[in-house]
Amino acid sequence: MKFDGRSVVITGAGSGIGAAIAREAAAKGARVCVSDIDGDKAAVVAKEISGIAVACDVTDEAAVGRLIAEAQEAHGPVDIYVSNAGLGRGDPGHAASQSNADWLLNWNVHVMAHVYAARVLLPDMIARGSGYLVNVASAAGLLNQIGDAAYSATKHAAVSFAESLAITHGADGIGVSVVCPQYVATPLLGMQDTDANAGASLLTAHDVAQAVIDGVEAERFLILSHPAVHDYALHRAKDHDRWIKGMQMLRAKALDTFGEIRLQEFYKLV
Repeated sequence: MKFDGRSVVITGAGSGIGAAIAREAAAKGARVCVSDIDGDKAAVVAKEISGIAVACDVTDEAAVGRLIAEAQEAHGPVDIYVSNAGLGRGDPGHAASQSNADWLLNWNVHVMAHVYAARVLLPDMIARGSGYLVNVASAAGLLNQIGDAAYSATKHAAVSFAESLAITHGADGIGVSVVCPQYVATPLLGMQDTDANAGASLLTAHDVAQAVIDGVEAERFLILSHPAVHDYALHRAKDHDRWIKGMQMLRAKALDTFGEIRLQEFYKLV
């Protein structure tokens, strides 16, 4: 689906990948609604691209409904919805050591936020025979993020939900993409775009945004900003036991290198 003239909503767009997608979509001629849990950050990006800003906590189903209603009031029916909000906490000890509250927060942000949006948007999109849902997941949703079991598990669920959307509603004229970036220089890693040169595997938010724009316009389901992820996923599928052993070795290397599991430093090892 082309972006020119479309009504686009992007969550988690106050910074990082979401903000970069908002800028790229606006440059393509879209009418953009910039949403973020931090309304002030959303307003800054919206002003820059002549869009509108709506503060929204995507873990609140009613708030997601209000976001979509405000976007529709300003720009008409939503054509493209980019569900991008995300977080990372890390395991404080063993793989099951995160609190129930952290697991629930990961589930609500990484899975239910997509569900809430689709629940509101699908009836109208199906009636129109047109619409596009973009769920931003992670390479961890195809592979695994060592040191953050809750993140990995919920990102896998996000990929699976996107598959269900595509399988169920392709015949209704609904396009679906799932975005699975690896390491990106964003506030999630405590970085900015200018840090991207620190490692070959560390892309800028702009790089990922461009991949998203290109992927949606080509109506490609799986959008990979890091081409190596495709090879890693094939390796995992071909010999899962060997892949697990390789990941165990990578974890050991991280411990030898850093003395602990540092999520912000992992890009240096891949």
